[in-house]
Amino acid sequence: MFAFTKAQQAIRKAAKDFAKGELDKETTSQWEKDSAFPKDVWEKAAELGFLGIHLPEKYSGGGLGMLDSALIMEELCRKDSTVGVALGYASHASECLLHWGSDALKDAFLPKVTEGETLSAGAFGESQRGGDFSATATTAVKQGDEWVINGLKTHVPNGGLAGFYVVLCQTDPEAAKPEQSASLILVEANRQGLSTESLGRKLGANMTPSANLILNNVRVPLDNLIGKEGQALAYAREFTDENKIILAAQALGTALGSYDRMMDYVKGREQFGRKLAQFQISQHKIADMATKIELSALITYKAAWVRDQGKMDNTLCSMAKMTACRTAMEVSAHSIQLLGGYGYMTEYEVERYYRDAKTLEIMAGTAGVQKDIIAQNAIGKIR
Repeated sequence: MFAFTKAQQAIRKAAKDFAKGELDKETTSQWEKDSAFPKDVWEKAAELGFLGIHLPEKYSGGGLGMLDSALIMEELCRKDSTVGVALGYASHASECLLHWGSDALKDAFLPKVTEGETLSAGAFGESQRGGDFSATATTAVKQGDEWVINGLKTHVPNGGLAGFYVVLCQTDPEAAKPEQSASLILVEANRQGLSTESLGRKLGANMTPSANLILNNVRVPLDNLIGKEGQALAYAREFTDENKIILAAQALGTALGSYDRMMDYVKGREQFGRKLAQFQISQHKIADMATKIELSALITYKAAWVRDQGKMDNTLCSMAKMTACRTAMEVSAHSIQLLGGYGYMTEYEVERYYRDAKTLEIMAGTAGVQKDIIAQNAIGKIR
């Protein structure tokens, strides 16, 4: 029988209590309006161990699993989707360091992430190339004991705020196989020649800044290489698959958050002498929403559990991400519909959950990208 352990139940309750105590609607709405990163909440979340709960204790993490992390993200996004997304992305790409970085890099940077001293960010995508990491034009050339990096990365989360970036670079343009031409290199934000350019306000997730990362003859030590040279594409794929589990958990929380607000409204609002929740058309919509949320939860938890067993099932990760994000979109859209005109008002928050749901749907590959992965794995090789 599926059930959470007592420890996981306690973690979930702690995250729920934290969100309830720290996330005031009026304050968070202003942060969203101002596109302000929730610094105070981020620091408090770090103090309680919420940011690095799946990282080893030697790096100030919790030493727990991906399922524990997913439960935290779900509860944070349920209370406030925009803050939840920002906290989930506070340690973006630090997993690349954890899995493949040298001991020296791990010791120098991971504790700063888990303790809330610095944000991290992965810089993988480029304009006109989308998710095709094999076509990266950013180059890193060896000169003496340094890498010299040139290029422009786009849609970098935490751009301008991160203390360091994990940058996907072409290091061997003559490689026999294109998938062996790129490497991951850690670049500190204070390196000369590195600059960022804000991409401005987005539809959703506006507490997580997005920026272009410009690298103009940026020099870093050769020791800043993460993992093996020429293995970046394999690393990036595995990291992206793992990240999909967190995105699925955030989408699940976003669906639940809009569902909660909708339920409060329809159980209190009267029309023609009856509560909205008493109309059959409302009940059928609610039944559909409740079912889709439950299904999304189960597949998300399974994907996280499988990862905690030391396996990486990229089909399951894509299924979880696609299903949970679709559910978040549908539930938030139906919630707006049931609130009527109030659904468009910022005071009722469901419009913000809808906008954040759309952002989550796009992150780490749209539904079409996830379907490609699922179908290719299901079909296998065709002879």
